[in-house]
Amino acid sequence: MATTTTTITQTHPSITAQNVLTLFPDVDTSLASTHRPSTTSQHDDALSGYDEEQIRLMDEVCIVLDENDNPIGSASKKTCHLMENVNAGLLHRAFSVFLFSPRQSHRLLLQQRASEKITFPDLWTNTCCSHPLGIPGETGADLPASIAGVKRAAQRKLNHELGIKPEQVPLEDFHFLTRIHYKAASDGKWGEHEIDYILFIEADVDLSVSSNEVRDTKYVDAEELRAMIHEDEKTSKNGGGKSFFTPWFRLICETMLFKWWEKLSDKENGGIKQIQSEEQIHRML
Repeated sequence: MATTTTTITQTHPSITAQNVLTLFPDVDTSLASTHRPSTTSQHDDALSGYDEEQIRLMDEVCIVLDENDNPIGSASKKTCHLMENVNAGLLHRAFSVFLFSPRQSHRLLLQQRASEKITFPDLWTNTCCSHPLGIPGETGADLPASIAGVKRAAQRKLNHELGIKPEQVPLEDFHFLTRIHYKAASDGKWGEHEIDYILFIEADVDLSVSSNEVRDTKYVDAEELRAMIHEDEKTSKNGGGKSFFTPWFRLICETMLFKWWEKLSDKENGGIKQIQSEEQIHRML
């Protein structure tokens, strides 16, 4: 059986990052450029000596904001967390998930961050804290779209860090409460400056923890968490002020968590539905 080979003669130039806008002016190169593998992870002294997987994650693209939570650009996770940029005012979007187990009388799932983490290693915190990325589906310009984006990001990161399957934490079960704007140093090199979306969810889940992300987990009731905070206060007072909680979690505990938790557990009066979503941003600087 005879075969025929067709030769196609290329009459147009090859498309490259350098000429794509000349050839196709309507192409938006910003998303590609922010996702192009960087060389900084391999050659930057700022990341020297850290865990390779955590270095790789520093190339993820965060959403850069103005102080009213309006997206104004994007930058790598590394850029957003360098303390020199934090001190200069660079601000990005984040989320904090608080997962409560109905089967365990609404005990809260905490995690201890892995030793490999570049920022705030080994500290105890809420169930999951991370960033929506500058990608379709997670970036939002107005508040409803931003809430939808952080819910998608939360579902993604719960799976990545704790192995929680998306079907156990459906998007519609996340309850947005409010936003906090805070700034905190991890050490002299790294820190946080975030507008943090607070999400509650009630779910009984199966865990398959990534040891590169999470060192330990535990469920606590409100009194057990208060006892942990009290012990942390004593320890930090005697140990030069160093806490074993992340700063954002400590701020939320000190201001809002316990009153929300009480309403969540009050099923006779509506449970989580009693907690109204807020449009205002709480400044905790």
